Amino acid sequence: MAPDRRRGHPPSMSPSPLIAIFGAAVLPHGPSPSLLRRIGYGWQAAQAHPGAQVLCSGGVGRHGPSEASVMAERLAALGLAAERLILDEESLDTLQSAGAVARWRRRLGAADVVVCSDAYHVPRIRLLLGALGTPSVAGPRLPGRGGAGLAHWTRMSLREGLAIPYDLALAIAQRRRLAGLAPTAS
Repeated sequence: MAPDRRRGHPPSMSPSPLIAIFGAAVLPHGPSPSLLRRIGYGWQAAQAHPGAQVLCSGGVGRHGPSEASVMAERLAALGLAAERLILDEESLDTLQSAGAVARWRRRLGAADVVVCSDAYHVPRIRLLLGALGTPSVAGPRLPGRGGAGLAHWTRMSLREGLAIPYDLALAIAQRRRLAGLAPTAS
């Protein structure tokens, strides 16, 4: 069997990816439409990669419970085995989530990361993961706006345009700490 030149392993021996679902708001009545879409994308990725761990990332925002726990509960209800789920309930923004994903990928020895989020969010996530030395691929998602209304899509796309340079500069400046490569102070 010819080696897979991207990863340096024969295709059948390549480690599984880490599936990472990036959080979105939990509202007083339950998960936001964005969070429900992202859970769906994570479920699709989990079906496509049955050996992969699934990292649910997102802490408690304005309303509890944590985004990660809502994701895990929904995925378990769909039939995803609990032993495949990893909860990151500490991360409160995309940059913190990217750092957690980078650390978990390294810890698990995963080949790369399958990014599960809305289409407007994926470019920033992948840039941040790249800055942290973490290879990634875009996960499943709906075409176009992915079911998001035009006003929401426009607002979020504009927010991403502002957040990308800011988060990227922070990721580069704090790369070693975020990716878990620097010693932590006790």
